[in-house]
Amino acid sequence: MRAYLDYNATTPVDPAVLDAMLPYLGENFGNAGSVHSAGQRARAAVDDARESVAALLSAKPSEIVFTSGGTEADNLAICGTIAAAAQPRKHIVTTAVEHHAVLQTCEAFIGEGVDKGIEKGTDVTVIPVDSTGVVDPEAIRRALRPETALISVMLANNECGAIQPIEEIGRIAAEAKIRFHCDAVQAAGKIPVDARRLGADLLSISAHKIYGPKGVGALYVRSSTPLVPLFRGGHAERDRRPGTENVPGIVGLGKAAELARLRLAEDAARIAPLRDRLESALLERIPGVRVNGDTARRVPNTSNLTFPGAGGEALLISLDLQGIACSTGAACSSGSTEPSHVLLALGLSHDAARSSLRFSLGRQTTPEEIDYAIAVVPGVAERIRALSPRAPQSTAPVGAR
Repeated sequence: MRAYLDYNATTPVDPAVLDAMLPYLGENFGNAGSVHSAGQRARAAVDDARESVAALLSAKPSEIVFTSGGTEADNLAICGTIAAAAQPRKHIVTTAVEHHAVLQTCEAFIGEGVDKGIEKGTDVTVIPVDSTGVVDPEAIRRALRPETALISVMLANNECGAIQPIEEIGRIAAEAKIRFHCDAVQAAGKIPVDARRLGADLLSISAHKIYGPKGVGALYVRSSTPLVPLFRGGHAERDRRPGTENVPGIVGLGKAAELARLRLAEDAARIAPLRDRLESALLERIPGVRVNGDTARRVPNTSNLTFPGAGGEALLISLDLQGIACSTGAACSSGSTEPSHVLLALGLSHDAARSSLRFSLGRQTTPEEIDYAIAVVPGVAERIRALSPRAPQSTAPVGAR
């Protein structure tokens, strides 16, 4: 049996999404920028998708910019806002648990001069989080300066699932008249995302996290928000993202957004109990296991667990051999020898961070997959511990706390 428990890395394309895309990979191949009938059919499909994405985010269709994914959306939000800011010396406030698409983009502005097209000279303040992975909004407020041009805080963390107090941060940003970007890539489709209620000026999503295709995403840009495009070469997306539109991908994102909006409550109500059953069973059956992140306020599909004395990579490989797919952290960081920056920010030691796994469930997760994981993971964890020279000495039998 196989159990795919890595939906935060990517999701399978929903059959209805694939059906919606197929005509635009075949007979409806027109360029959405062309004025003839083939082009206008493509344009109509892009416009329909824009309306669906806007509905998912409670936004206006004119506020949606299609991108190549969440990473480009984050880059466009940050770089485009800093380039448009009037301050001679600029400042960004973000948190220690952001995705690398945000953190590394912010870091690119630090220093002096110009490097790889980035005009440096912007200061960045990285706000720590507490042991549950949540930032204190007042710490954001205290970090603001007259030259602060942007606040960027994710809605839901990709590794531990913790949900940030975005509405409160949005109010702080609005009071200070500072642009506010929210990375909602891991939140969209799992919890309600209302860009205006959250107070976001810019908000990023990605299709492949909501059962759409890879290689397409969107950035919500609140009306009248200044934004300098990353690229040059045309007037697509209202001059905010030039280039020929990825019509099949955009259609797929639109259909995925429609399904996510319609199935949001149903999916969450079914997935959360499965996540809780898996988590409770592993806590009960494996001595010393603990949950990372806020257990009360998190997305319904994510559980991040530390298995003291059992290396995460060894666990990951051994579980994969048993047919169970999970993760040691963000998929974009695979191959890195460094422990998760998110778990370190929560206060875990390097050893504990390296001994942690993320289980993320999704629309296709079945009770049978959860039963299989519950049956397999404890034995694998105990075998890995027994082989580790740093394994904790415990006389408690498997199944005892």
